[in-house]
Amino acid sequence: MLDHVGITVSDMTASRAFYEAALRALGLSVQMAVTAAESGGAYEGVGFGSPGKPDFWISKTLENRASGPVHVAFSAPDRATVDAFYFAAMRAGGRDNGAPGLRPHYHPSYYAAFVLDPDGVNIEAVCHRPE
Repeated sequence: MLDHVGITVSDMTASRAFYEAALRALGLSVQMAVTAAESGGAYEGVGFGSPGKPDFWISKTLENRASGPVHVAFSAPDRATVDAFYFAAMRAGGRDNGAPGLRPHYHPSYYAAFVLDPDGVNIEAVCHRPE
């Protein structure tokens, strides 16, 4: 249904470093960057995704404001990848918002971890597969 999602960040350098580290654990990397010069000065953004397709964008606005309360969940192929995401995000400066584990109130196999990014955006990695 969705083609891509974007959030604004208050500090592009810090947020890019955070997302490069955290999303690398999920096999995602920078696929495209748009400079302010390329956009005519109104937009600067970095798109993350699998090779060839940026699906998740962070951008800087002229006001340098973050998007506000947002939740983004990234799919993980297995529980070990959820764990790897969580620890990579924490090492990159994320704040714990729910350590890796089962969340059976969603469904019996819902295994997820939650981390707040530098602007307080709630980032999740989730695996729906049983062990």
